[in-house]
This record gives sequence, C-alpha cells and structure tokens, in this order.
Amino acid sequence: MTPLPPRERLRSLKRASLLGAPTPIDRLERFEKAIASPYPIFIKRDDAIPFGFGGNKVRKLDLVMAEAVQEGFDSVITCGGVQSNHCRATAAAATRLGLRCHLVLSGEAPATLSGNTRLDDVFGATLHFVAGRLDRAPAMTSLGASLRAEGGKPTIIPLGASTPLGASGLALGIFEMIDQGHRPDVIIHASSSGGTQAGLLAGITLEGLKTRVIGISADESETALRRTVEGLERGVLDLAGSDADVTRAEVMDRFVGDGYGLETDGSREALNLLARAEAILVDHTYTAKALAGLIALVRDRSIAPGSTILFWHTGGQVGVLAR
Repeated sequence: MTPLPPRERLRSLKRASLLGAPTPIDRLERFEKAIASPYPIFIKRDDAIPFGFGGNKVRKLDLVMAEAVQEGFDSVITCGGVQSNHCRATAAAATRLGLRCHLVLSGEAPATLSGNTRLDDVFGATLHFVAGRLDRAPAMTSLGASLRAEGGKPTIIPLGASTPLGASGLALGIFEMIDQGHRPDVIIHASSSGGTQAGLLAGITLEGLKTRVIGISADESETALRRTVEGLERGVLDLAGSDADVTRAEVMDRFVGDGYGLETDGSREALNLLARAEAILVDHTYTAKALAGLIALVRDRSIAPGSTILFWHTGGQVGVLAR
C-alpha cells in the first residue's frame, strides 16, 4: 500500500470530535489603529472553540484523548498550575468521553474555587494539590500507581498535552488556517510547554510556507523552551512520516516579567487595548503577555515592512475572572 503523504497522514489521525467548525480568523482594524500599526493584524480565535471554554489545549486533547479511549484507559491524570487552562480542558474532555479525571495542581488549595479550578470541579475532576511545580510529576506517578493497585487503568498526560501527538493538533490548525485562505508572514502566540509552537512550526514546514512563528514565553527561558519546541517538532514531523529538517524555533522570553501567571505593565496594557478596541479578552498568564510581545514588535518595527501578522489566540479568558 502506498503510504499517505505527510499532510494526509496527520489528517488521518483519530480524533475525539471536540473541535467542531474551524475557528474564525478576523482582522483587528480597531486594534491596529490603537497601536498605530503599519501592518495588517489578524487573529485566529482558538479562544472561541465552543468545547470546554476553548483554547489551544482542545486541539491537542482532540488527538490525545482519542488515543486514550482507543487504548482502553478508564481515567486520565494530568497537571498544571492552580488556574491551568490545560487541566480545565482535560477535565471537560474526560467528562465528554466517560473517563475519570485526576488533576495535580501546584499551589495552595484555594479556600474558594474560582476560575478554572471552579470549572475543574464542575466538570467532575478530582483535585490534588502539591506545593510546587517540581512536585507534580512525582505526584502523578504515585497517583497512577495507586489507581492501578485499585484495579484501574489510568494514563498520564504530560503538562499541556505537549507530546508529538498533542502538538500535531496545532499542525492540523495550520492546515485549517490555509484552508481558510490565510498565509500570514508572521504568527505570534503564547508558548510555555512547547507543543503549540512545535505544531505550528511543523505545519508550516509541511506546507512549505516561509511564515515566521514567534513564541512569546510565559515562563521558560529562551534556550530551554527552544530545545523543547524543536524536540517536539521533530516528533510531529516523524508522526507525519516527513524527513524535513526541524525549523529553529524563535522564542522571546523578555515578556515573562516577575514570573509565571504574574501580570506585567505590558500585559495590563495589552489586555485593556484589545478589550476596549475589539471586545476580545486575553489573560495575564499567557495571551496578554504574547500580545504585549506583538505590540512591542510592532512599535519597534521589528517585523519586515509589508508583512501580515496573525495573533494565534490560544484562549485563557477564564483566567481573567479568577481570584
């Protein structure tokens, strides 16, 4: 049998039917005026994915959860911060597919659940709190062993569902973007666990585009995040059966500020500018910092003249209301 070409090989991956219709791509004309942009700026609205309050994690989980069901697992274990978008999306996906969900959250258990933790609970997940980020992986391993000892069949989903399979969901997102008639010169997005940027880069490579993909780090150093992204991109290309070279990941870590999830002057300005120009929300953990990066690049004229910019909105609007 003749093997499928790489694009079709990724399209043939089993999915959990969480996504629905393609997410809109809109031009941000009022926002362009607000920041005096000489570049046309568009937005890919993954925040508008209807399932589980949306976000880029739904693209990853559409593939990762389909595999979990196919392999006969009865529960999923994953991790994140107290206000993790990934954990909220995983809890929603598990409920939709009839699986139990355990979430290992780093940080103090809140007296009152709000934002994503409130939704985790509403979606029926069991919450396990640990002191810090380094405690999450050992806690997931221990929890998995306990569930297996009780006769269960759990699977562990890594942070952000950032595996080659999960990242392939964003490569499929690039195919979706092209099918919508968009081929931007620059894509800017929030980058943390690396899967989103890896998938976008792999999709760009498989389509033969010259698009510049800029990941604005939410926490990791430029060097560490680039290494993660490039490793995951290789994994996506391998899944696609492509021997194309990995693209050097472009990562910027100068917009992190004082740390993960902590707002900055730039993220506050970005949130207010977009909300008041376009009535679109971004959150201080991820998307507001990425948008602050976009604004800085526009103001510095760090993007080639005549370029079109696409801001890939990865979701997180629930975090705006968290306390």
